[in-house]
Amino acid sequence: MKSFKIALAQFSPHIGNIEANAQKMLDQVNEAKKQKADLIVFPELSTVGYPAEDLLLRPSLAKRTQKAFELLSQVKDIVVVFGFVNQTEDGQRYNAAAVMKDGQVLGIYNKQNLPNYGVFDEKRYFSEGQQHLVFEYLGHKFGILICEDVWSLTTVHQLSQLNVETILVLNASPYEVGKPQHRLTTMSELAKQLNINLVYVNQICGQDDLIFDGTSFVINKDGSIALQAESFKENLYYAEYEAKQKTFKITTITPALDTMAEIYQGLVLATRDYIQRSGFAGVILGLSGGIDSALTLAIAVDAIGADKVQAVMMPYTYTAQISVEDAAAQAKNMGVTFGIAEINPIVNSFMQTLYPFFGNSPADTTEENLQARARGTLLMGLSNKFGNLVLSTGNKSELAVGYCTLYGDMVGGFAVLKDVYKTIVFELAKYRNSISETPVIPERVITRPPSAELRPDQKDQDSLPPYDILDAILYAYIEEDMSQDDIIAKGFEKEVVEKVIRLVDQNEYKRRQGAIGPRISSRAFNRERRYPITNGWTPGV
Repeated sequence: MKSFKIALAQFSPHIGNIEANAQKMLDQVNEAKKQKADLIVFPELSTVGYPAEDLLLRPSLAKRTQKAFELLSQVKDIVVVFGFVNQTEDGQRYNAAAVMKDGQVLGIYNKQNLPNYGVFDEKRYFSEGQQHLVFEYLGHKFGILICEDVWSLTTVHQLSQLNVETILVLNASPYEVGKPQHRLTTMSELAKQLNINLVYVNQICGQDDLIFDGTSFVINKDGSIALQAESFKENLYYAEYEAKQKTFKITTITPALDTMAEIYQGLVLATRDYIQRSGFAGVILGLSGGIDSALTLAIAVDAIGADKVQAVMMPYTYTAQISVEDAAAQAKNMGVTFGIAEINPIVNSFMQTLYPFFGNSPADTTEENLQARARGTLLMGLSNKFGNLVLSTGNKSELAVGYCTLYGDMVGGFAVLKDVYKTIVFELAKYRNSISETPVIPERVITRPPSAELRPDQKDQDSLPPYDILDAILYAYIEEDMSQDDIIAKGFEKEVVEKVIRLVDQNEYKRRQGAIGPRISSRAFNRERRYPITNGWTPGV
């Protein structure tokens, strides 16, 4: 048995761009060779990216995949383990891994456990594999598993019974709050239980509404951590196995992020990849002087740079002067292009045009929504003219209860805070200020009572419970699937719970029409929480 060195390619694929992915993989293989690596391991489905969804059904997929194999077959003197779609002669399609050396495929493994819950839909695309793959290299016995396989104790135990010493696990494991640490803890216990080494390589990227955090690692058979890669950063990491000690020696141990840092970096990664991979030159957003747009602006600047971000303040009669001042101050702090566009003439024109229909009807939310829609129209006009993506700024609490305006503040192509509750928005704003020499978000934006400023002296809490109460009820109903009666039994006021749940259920039609946004929870709207818009379900029991 010899000592060896493994390169973990924490890789960011461009979904569907197989040729470019293969070229990028080839470049990383060559870099690993320069660092004297004996093996390099890429994530799950690294050639096509994950999830490729119905791109996997395209007739030319096999031909494109073959070109990737041809490109990677140029590699000599290193074992390359990578993910691809295996389409067999009998018409089956597998989520697979290939082991290649010197242009020869040493083995192919087909994923055996196909997840079909939450964000996963693999049974739509793939057949289940039936056999393990074990190969020997440098006197060491390796096994291959793909993502969900390693969470099946039966599958891992079967592989360990084949005297495998190290399992190479290819992953595309989506991020949610706390998941990186959960993976590490669970896999450490598994390695110790089965007396086997684990090399866990995870994809990193933002893909539509999903975030892949990387956070790859190597765990020795005693459960100790030999390597922990950085979260939300594409890179090559190296693990060295020492034959005499029969263990991976400790190399890179990146400290785990705290919760707010983890969420913030995930949102930045998701925003950057969505903007850049969708081909937009930059972004534009409405900067209201409130906390949601302030945080969205900070994330956008951190994602793509201040020179590619434009902010517009669109005041009306009810806009407080301090809102204008705070918006201008933040824009200056962050160095973005900033402008002010008064919407009084637009709203007045709407009202004049609608007067023959409205007559002397008393003012209500209709007039408020006209303000929001005037702002939405301006943002979309600027987007059309200059090619920048509009970022909508609503948070999960507002979207949950419909405290937002269709075709108004909901316009845009990407909703950065869509899965972030309002109470977390405040914490993220404080976190962002804490990592700068001087705060980028004005302090009173954080401390002022939130207001949509659509009528005189308006406060969010005129229409909603305090956000700490609202978010607690929403979390119980949305994330934990608790019934109305059970939430009331936790001590919340009956009338408040009934109102909140009624608003959540009534506003599914709004959420369906909103922009996608990065998922950070286990019950994100649209992808995981999918309710019929019209239904007769009663929320009581």
